[in-house]
This record gives sequence, structure tokens and C-alpha cells, in this order.
Amino acid sequence: MFSAFSRLNRFNFHEIKTNLLSGLTVALAMVPEAIAFALIAHVSPLTGLYAAVLVCFITAAFGGRPGMISGAAGALAVVMVALVVQHGVEYLFATVVLMGLLQMLFAVAKLGKFIRMVPHPVMLGFVNGLAIVIFLAQFNHFKVLDETGARVWMPSNALYVMGGLIVLTMAIIYLLPRLTKAIPATLIAILLVSALVAGFNIDTKTVGDLGSIAGGLPSLHIPQLPLNWETLRIIVPYALILAAIGLIETLLTLNLIDEMTNTRGRPNREALAQGAANVVTGFFGGMGGCAMIGQSMINIGNQARLRLSGIATAVFLLGFILFASRWIEMIPLAALIGVMFVVSQKTFAWGSFRLFGQVPKADIFVGLLVAGITVISDLAIAVITGVIISALVFAWEHAKKIQAKTTLDVDGKKIYALEGTLFFASTSAFQSLFSPADDPQQVVIDFKAARVVDHSALAAIDTLAMKYQAAGKTLRLRHLSQDCRELLHNAQGIIEIDLLEDPQYRVADNAQS
Repeated sequence: MFSAFSRLNRFNFHEIKTNLLSGLTVALAMVPEAIAFALIAHVSPLTGLYAAVLVCFITAAFGGRPGMISGAAGALAVVMVALVVQHGVEYLFATVVLMGLLQMLFAVAKLGKFIRMVPHPVMLGFVNGLAIVIFLAQFNHFKVLDETGARVWMPSNALYVMGGLIVLTMAIIYLLPRLTKAIPATLIAILLVSALVAGFNIDTKTVGDLGSIAGGLPSLHIPQLPLNWETLRIIVPYALILAAIGLIETLLTLNLIDEMTNTRGRPNREALAQGAANVVTGFFGGMGGCAMIGQSMINIGNQARLRLSGIATAVFLLGFILFASRWIEMIPLAALIGVMFVVSQKTFAWGSFRLFGQVPKADIFVGLLVAGITVISDLAIAVITGVIISALVFAWEHAKKIQAKTTLDVDGKKIYALEGTLFFASTSAFQSLFSPADDPQQVVIDFKAARVVDHSALAAIDTLAMKYQAAGKTLRLRHLSQDCRELLHNAQGIIEIDLLEDPQYRVADNAQS
């Protein structure tokens, strides 16, 4: 944090102003989100707001992706609700602490690099799915409680008023940049619509209708629960799920911002900062959090690229709680819903529709599947499912590319020049290339243009050697790497060694230590 402040003199006034105003805009947009997510998790609004303040501040100051905004997130809230309902909020605080420790272990093990292995169709599905989730989540604000306590659509007059204010907010956001970009259009839209509602005394839902945000500084709170194996049995499964969801959403958002800004974040540092933030949040009465793609898109869209924007967001949020709750609670929800509708529209990768018919059908299927699972179920399940299916599709397509060109030399030997990758998915196709019963007495398999990848491949070579031996034929294996020669068992005596031309690579064999 101190290094961030010490570098402020390197930036010009315009950059500082841009990041401060963007921080204010993001803070305003985070208030209803934090309250709503807290209510989803069955905890108080301040529990969500304290999480937003602490997670946002720590990740902005020490994380690996300047400009990314973190806070209380809906993807985590939907998992937390079962824990809170069944065991109480104290178990939630302990779970958040353990969640943070697990995320820190992930960072220490330097596992963040594996997020780069997420295929592009999964990224598109993630982005589009979250854009839809952000859009659909806003419709909860159009409902009120009836006499029985059920949530129903508000009266038509109130809907028309809110709808008109939303359209006005969106129009300002889209049109104002044509006149000036000196101040973020989202901030101007929120202020103008708020002034309109207050000036004409328009009856519409406000932030205060969600719950009061007035409070003091977050205070140290050690979770009050028994320290025994039963407690661990309860919180460990939730902590694992929350840690995974938080890291996946954060690192995928980091990847997205990397692409948008043509820069490179530091995933392990971000994971470490997020873990530390969740540990602190759990000890200060917060519900934990992770990266928020909607608020991050607002910030990046405002051209805010410095750590200052996230730090300012946290400071403004804390200021709202301590000093300005009365004024913040007067902001019409319609203004903030309009902002989030624009965020949803800008987040959605509309260009993905142009990919239909231009990319493999499997990629289209994966993108649609990930988006669908993100909307109806869970982000972590969606991404993991997408990665698994992409890997299986890759393995299947790669397996079909193994082939062999056959020739007969002057001595009557049949030479199989193998091409492609020999691994678990291609072993069946590999075996079908050979005819031990029909081949001549002497056979050579040349691996110079092929690569042996795993233990399944080694087992397939050993099995083939046994077939030729059973047929009474002489088989020679040529141009195998040293690893292959050492790990093969039945084929040890038939391997030709050429130290100058034999390839050098390691086999990913689970028999190795």
C-alpha cells in the first residue's frame, strides 16, 4: 500500500482524478450489491459491507492485478446460505478464515499459473454466463414482499417509474461520453437521477429499502464456536468450495482484464492477497469475498488502471458507512440497476455469436455449456466441467492423428514410420496400425516423427512387442528417448540405440517419482 502511495507523484493529475472518481462510482455501485449478497447469505447488511471494504482494500493494495475490484460476491453468497441457516453466522466467520488460509496455500504452491490453461471457449462461457447472471440479478429489485411475506412484482405504476429511471440512467451513460469524458458517465448518471428523484420527490425504491448501511469501524471478532473435530467437519467442506469458487472467479476475471488492457497480472500474488483479505475479513465480522466482474468492468471502463482506484473504492465505502449513510440510502435503486444493466451489456461477448459456423462445434458447445451452468448452478462447476470437456475433446481429436507410413527396405524389412502423439487416447489406434500375423519376418518401428507421452503409451509398445514375439517375428524399435528405453519392460532387448539421433524428452509416466 505504501509503495502505491509513494508512486503517486509519477502519475499526472488526470490519472489520479480518473482513478478517484472511478473509485467513487464503483463504491456507489457496490453498496446495493453487498447488501443484496448479505441478505442472500442470511447475514446483516453490514456483514456484506465490511467484507466489501476489507477485501477490496487489501486486494487493491497488495494484489497482483491493479484495477480489479474485489468484494462480497454473489457466487460465494449462494454457498454460504446453507451454512448460516444450519449452523449460524459464527461458523461462517470461521469458514471464511479457513477459506483464506486455503487460498494462501494455493498461492504459496504457485498454482495460479494453471489458470492460463483454461481454454478460450471456457473463458467466453464464463464471461457470458456472468453477464447474464448480473442482468438477471437486477430483477430481484423489481419485487416487494406481500402480506404473506412472499416476493411479488411491485405495482405497475412503480414498475413504470423505475423502468423510466433505468432507461434515463442508461441513456446518460451511453450518450454523455460524446460530450465529455472528464467525469465518468456512470457517476454523472447516478448523481443526476438521484437529484431528479429528490428534487421532484419521486416515489421509488432506494438503497435504504434494502437495509441500513449506518455503522462504525469493523472490530476484531474471534469466531465464537467450539474448537473441535466436529467444527472442522462442518466448516472444511464449505471452506474448500468457497476457496475454489473465489479463486476461479478471481483468476478468470484477472485473465479477462489482462486481455482487455494488454497487460499481464500476477495470479499467485492476487491469490495470496485474496487469501489474506479473507482471513482478515473473517476475524472482523465480514462474509469474505473475491473479484467482482461487474464492478471491475465499471472500473476498467472508466480507464482506471491504478491500485488507487480499488483503494479509493474501499475508503469511499467505509466513508459511506461512517458518515454518509443517510445520503447513500437516498440513492434510487433504478440508477444503480441501470448501471449494472450497462455493465452486463458491455461484459457480454457479443462477438461470440459470429463464431457460429467458423470454429469447431465442440468449442461452441463448451462455451454454451459453461454459460448455462454458470447461470443455473455454480461457477466452479461450470469452469471445471468446461475444462474437462475441452481436454477430452482435445484428446479425442489428437488421438485420431496418429498414423504410420510403411516401406520395405532392400533386405525385406517392413518399416513403420510412426507420426503423431502416442498417449492414453491413441493407444487403440496405435495397435490397429500393425498386423503382426501378416508382416514379414523382420519389422522396424521408427519413432523419430512421433512422441511417447505417458505410461499407457509405454504399455501399448510393450504389448505390441509381445504380439510380434508370439508371432515369431523380429521387431526392432528405433529412435526412442532415453526415458522410453528405461521404462519399457518387454521390449528392452529389441530397442536400437543411436545417441546422436535419438530424441531427448521426458515421459509423463506415473511410475516415475
